[in-house]
Amino acid sequence: MTQEASSTATDGPAVDMILDEAGSSSLARRGFIKGGLGVAGFAAASAILAACGDDEEAPAPAAAPDDGAATTTTAAATTTTASDTVAVTAQGPEIEWEMATSWPTALVTLFGSAQFFAERVSQLTGGRFKINPRPAGEIAGGLEVLPVVRDGGAQVGHTASYYYVGLSPVQQFGTAVPFGLTQRQQNAWLYQGGGIEILNEFYAEEHGTISFPAGATGCQMGGWFTKELQSVDDLNGLKMRIPGLAGRVLENLGGEQVTLAGGEILQAIQTGAIDGAEFVGPTDDLILGLDQFQGDLYYYHPGWWEPGTAVEVQFNLDLWNDLPPEYQAVIRCAAADANMNTMATYDVLNQRDLQTIKGFAQIREFPADMMAAFKAETENVLDTVAGDDANFARILGPWRAFRDGIAEWHGLAERSFLSQQTQI
Repeated sequence: MTQEASSTATDGPAVDMILDEAGSSSLARRGFIKGGLGVAGFAAASAILAACGDDEEAPAPAAAPDDGAATTTTAAATTTTASDTVAVTAQGPEIEWEMATSWPTALVTLFGSAQFFAERVSQLTGGRFKINPRPAGEIAGGLEVLPVVRDGGAQVGHTASYYYVGLSPVQQFGTAVPFGLTQRQQNAWLYQGGGIEILNEFYAEEHGTISFPAGATGCQMGGWFTKELQSVDDLNGLKMRIPGLAGRVLENLGGEQVTLAGGEILQAIQTGAIDGAEFVGPTDDLILGLDQFQGDLYYYHPGWWEPGTAVEVQFNLDLWNDLPPEYQAVIRCAAADANMNTMATYDVLNQRDLQTIKGFAQIREFPADMMAAFKAETENVLDTVAGDDANFARILGPWRAFRDGIAEWHGLAERSFLSQQTQI
């Protein structure tokens, strides 16, 4: 049986109450997550969280009610061990939702991240909560996922928040801010620095959605070019595929931003619509054909606009509120698992595919004066946007303080160690 979760399902901020100890329950306090949490619901949610990361084969689900009704049981659960998790959640409703994504199926990393998330949700619910990831263009265009989820065209989305800075510049914080946070730092801000809470308060009010990190790329490459970039003057007239607020930085320095979904970049290269392009790094760039520019190829680093990039799983907030607390816990758990797994996948594949690229492209670092210009103009853009948008300004100040503090910390032992590691 397939149906959406009904309003009669047991609602409640299961995970929000669990996370109160870490200070991350604002959504529950503000009423974005409805209802209370009974002892059975808390036990089920706790068991789900205990099972997070457990790859053992799930036990067989409990038998469904004979009448076929999608019901959520609150049967007594006296233990909360990981082995009980699927047995508890298998008594919840049968749900099947569609997930719009921004990724072509060829992207084994990002579309694979959406698939991994959906599989974990199914595993942790004994197959009773099914999410079907669809590639870009099947439900929504690669840059239209958030509006489709917001408007009810799909129950779930998997996308990058900064694709939607045209709706609000606040969207940039959900993915990566130029000259901002590395992946570890981004995760620290999201999970323990209040980032998820801050963003979801905004998403709820602005879009009627709720999101969780569900994929990470690490620091990205700076892109592919057919000429050597020796100074800021070389940016004049350069048409480059580059996302978010980084495009405004490029344009202020003489270039031209072109916004494209990943699956559209190759065609733009072939038609001459762009002179340079970036996506993620070696693996994804080769899959998408970013190496197909004609002539000499220069592959630059670093991707200063994406030092640590997060992608999100997004839900229509009304549907989220109707989910049982056990299923909400499952989603949080599966998203966190996908976040870690995606980063690990990139770190395995990119080092391999870098060796291929070294055989035909010249790998270069952006010159120091260009990096200084990029950084100075980034801060100007951030200040300008904050002056025009109160929501952005409200986040930017505390975010900058977090960035500066963690940069100082990571600039001690880790920087000195990495400088030695590269000499081994």
